[in-house]
Amino acid sequence: MDRSESTDLAAKYPDKLKALIQRWNEEAERNLVLPLDDRNATEILGTERPTAEPPRETYVYYPRTSPVPEGVAVNARGRSYKILADVEITDPDCSGVIFAHGSRFGGHSLFIKDKKLHYVYNFLGIPPEQAFVGPELKPGKYTLGMEFTREKAGEYHESIGSTKLFVNDKVVAEGPMRAQVGKFTLSGDGLCVGRDSGDAVSHAYQSPGTFKGGTILGVGVSTEKAQYLDLEKVAAAAYAVD
Repeated sequence: MDRSESTDLAAKYPDKLKALIQRWNEEAERNLVLPLDDRNATEILGTERPTAEPPRETYVYYPRTSPVPEGVAVNARGRSYKILADVEITDPDCSGVIFAHGSRFGGHSLFIKDKKLHYVYNFLGIPPEQAFVGPELKPGKYTLGMEFTREKAGEYHESIGSTKLFVNDKVVAEGPMRAQVGKFTLSGDGLCVGRDSGDAVSHAYQSPGTFKGGTILGVGVSTEKAQYLDLEKVAAAAYAVD
């Protein structure tokens, strides 16, 4: 017997081959596996699953909430996106995670370390991490964020583009970046604000990297076409009520 099916016997036994094909199709039809799904892995992973709510382009998240599972969190894969956080720093040594989504196997995180704003995109866990770092932040009220502009698809369908890091309306760092189109994780490691609940996205901090020395009012993630500077003006209005 050829249990490993390492020898091609199709030409030697054409009748047996025909009978096996017929039997396979009968069983496939009986078990409701037809039509066969011939999409590749990228097409399958990139397909949006049905949800109970209509699709939208802007999501707002708040601290002290449970991690948001990736299946229902904002999907920034394969497209341009912006992250915008309203933060008040009260301690000169303020530090910690503002926004995190993913794990060491892929994801992105906005955080403060050594008094500076950092944005790291971890592409499939492949080193080096793509990091953007701003100047030192003093106590005060800020709109902190980043904007990724997708320019084209790469050889493996990854997003190729450029990223800008913002402190208020000022670009404090920028450069090229690539982003994955597949999901960050199959389970766990959901989207978090104010901490990183699972595996740390970046080697620059240890999980949970809880935010301290200030207050996060909220974090908005947008995949709409509006520019970051337009959204920054809207976010700044949140402080006008003080």
